[in-house]
Amino acid sequence: MSGVSRRLRVFFVAGVLAWVGGGVGSATLSAAAVAGDVFVSPSGNDGNPGTQAAPVRTPQRAQQLVRALNGNMSRDVTVVLAGGFYRLASPLSLSSADSGTNKHNVVWTADTGARPVFAGSTRVTGWSRMSAGSPIFVAQAPVGLATRQLFVNGSRAERAHGSLPTALTGQSSTGYSGGGRTMGGWRSPSGGKPQLEFVYTGGLGAWTEPRCPVASISGDAVTMAQPCWSNSTTRACCFTDPNHRAYNLVGRSSITEQPTRVENAFQFLSASTPGQWFLDQGDSKLYYVPRSGEDMAKVDVEAPVLEKLVDGTGVANVVFNGIQFSYATWLGPQFHGQGGSDGFAEIQANYQVTGATGAARQGLCDVPPAGHHGDCPYGAWTQEPANISLTFDQNVQFTNNAFVHLGAAGLGLGNGTQNAVVKGNVFTDTSGSGIQLGNVDTPTAAGTAQTLNNTIADNHLFNLPAEYHGGIGIDIGYAANTKVLHNQIDHTPYTAISVGWGGWPDKEAQAPRPNFTHDNQIADNLIFNHMATLNDGGAIYTQGLTGTALANGEKVTGNVIHDQTGKGHVIYTDNGCTFETITGNGIYNTGPANAWGSTHHNYLPGATTTNDPTDVEKNYWMNGATKGSNGVTVKGNTAITTASQIPASIIENAGLEPSFKPLLTWTPAG
Repeated sequence: MSGVSRRLRVFFVAGVLAWVGGGVGSATLSAAAVAGDVFVSPSGNDGNPGTQAAPVRTPQRAQQLVRALNGNMSRDVTVVLAGGFYRLASPLSLSSADSGTNKHNVVWTADTGARPVFAGSTRVTGWSRMSAGSPIFVAQAPVGLATRQLFVNGSRAERAHGSLPTALTGQSSTGYSGGGRTMGGWRSPSGGKPQLEFVYTGGLGAWTEPRCPVASISGDAVTMAQPCWSNSTTRACCFTDPNHRAYNLVGRSSITEQPTRVENAFQFLSASTPGQWFLDQGDSKLYYVPRSGEDMAKVDVEAPVLEKLVDGTGVANVVFNGIQFSYATWLGPQFHGQGGSDGFAEIQANYQVTGATGAARQGLCDVPPAGHHGDCPYGAWTQEPANISLTFDQNVQFTNNAFVHLGAAGLGLGNGTQNAVVKGNVFTDTSGSGIQLGNVDTPTAAGTAQTLNNTIADNHLFNLPAEYHGGIGIDIGYAANTKVLHNQIDHTPYTAISVGWGGWPDKEAQAPRPNFTHDNQIADNLIFNHMATLNDGGAIYTQGLTGTALANGEKVTGNVIHDQTGKGHVIYTDNGCTFETITGNGIYNTGPANAWGSTHHNYLPGATTTNDPTDVEKNYWMNGATKGSNGVTVKGNTAITTASQIPASIIENAGLEPSFKPLLTWTPAG
């Protein structure tokens, strides 16, 4: 943990050990408290001075006190958080004014043995049966409540959903001309029409799960919300591609199949749908069918209302340690009445096409047809937001935290993130990706705009994404000198780790677009039970240029991967993936996937090899390649039939390091 103060090192080690049995904490801070530290408690008072004896109540008041202490620091300033729920009325928004100075840190940390929770939700109480004998319970929610998630006793409930009652027909630029009559008759208990949403698993490629709201139903005709529908059905074509790919060369040009799921109709609630809920926005009432064992007189029902818990730009030398971040939503895919909806017109990895001109303007910058270059050279797809989000941050650390019960991506460290450490955290039950590093909109960034020198290590990511299934455990856009080490990623619906972007032009016999990526390392991770829902992905997926030569290209080494469910490749070198080295990995129980694939023609200017240079050596695998090709070295690999044939040194070194194993027994607070 380079650059971390000696005091924080003590907090960090003790905090990891405190995860055993579900606890989270730090070293004995109270006994070691020094003048100038700021103390916060849910039972405090913002009129207090923020001392140990008289803590403040809100993180925002603590932030104000820190700003009076961090101008010329001679030591770390510590914000000590007592256990309990901090129900945030607004995000904790950070800027350069909240930074540590003189190479010292502002440390936001749990007190000894404490489990502080930053929550963006309101609690819903007063549940009663809708009518005598009904399986459905109802409660009055705050007026105007808008949320896409609900959590009951710390478990995610599902929005009311089911199958299409009647097949839709006559797909057009506005929606469907037939099949909507039954749904058109559906009403919410208050008498209004529900805001239906159609989900299309695999709808824009086997790796996607787009969703679009219904704007209206008249008679048999279904009108879909715009611009979502146009962005999902009229993606422009470029060049002379006979397959009619979108101009961005990713996936299909249009949804053509029937929705695989309909969401957000009261009519789906019944005794056979325990754990499902519906929000009637006409009178702000929530309806819910309890799961077995849930006593509605005693349950804790959390309705997320904030879309951000922590956000900021330009912050430096800040540490978050021992905090649980929970109960936030994301309203982007919602139908907004006359404002329409972007929905979720997915491209890949939860990136989307958005905006009224998105289908014509967003893409790989110079690839769109003439006259549709958008904001090139930086025009790109829209990244799913994260509920904890920083950009242009320096020397930020997230250690011993939990990111759980969230409605977007978990942690987003965007463009300009440099020297960040994400270590010893748990990520689970996020609607989207677990960790997002960088973005895909600045391929040729320079200086402080580059995403550079970041470490993601010894984290446990599992059971995510819970809603937007095309998301990634750890998603990395354009970045350099990234280390992804000793993480455990398991039980994901799609790809576990994705790195890079911009390689698709090889579909049109063009070179991958230039970028600043180099020296990324994906090593010693343990990945299993991935690709459970979608296809055409893998455990470790890369595309686009990874460097300028094999020497500084991406290194995928020492990973242990097993039990892939969906189709694709376990270690997946996709379009334009150039200069990747794959060595010393152990791969077994690959299911329908190859252990590694595949080769692509080298379209780099002045190329001296037929295929993109790749080095694949000394792996132990099932269903692995045996032959190379011009530019691709495949040698010294060992075909195995059981996991026991993988050297113990590889097996034992992959995944969480010994001091982080307690993460595997973590349970959430609240």
